[in-house]
Amino acid sequence: MTDQHMNPKDHPTGNAEKDPDDWTTGDEPMTGAQASYLKTLSEEAHEEFDDGLTKAAASKRIDELQAKTGRGQ
Repeated sequence: MTDQHMNPKDHPTGNAEKDPDDWTTGDEPMTGAQASYLKTLSEEAHEEFDDGLTKAAASKRIDELQAKTGRGQ
């Protein structure tokens, strides 16, 4: 299979490594899954939950709170 026809999600780094600022849908409202996980992390970190974040902002906030709570490591 040539690189032209390869599914980017099949690549070892996949979309998970892409900077949220570069996401084409990053300015859309966060997903339900992001909101749920972010609410859980916010409670564990004793931080305020912001339900108005974009997908990109929610991803960054999740990373911050994972670092603070030790989750996701």
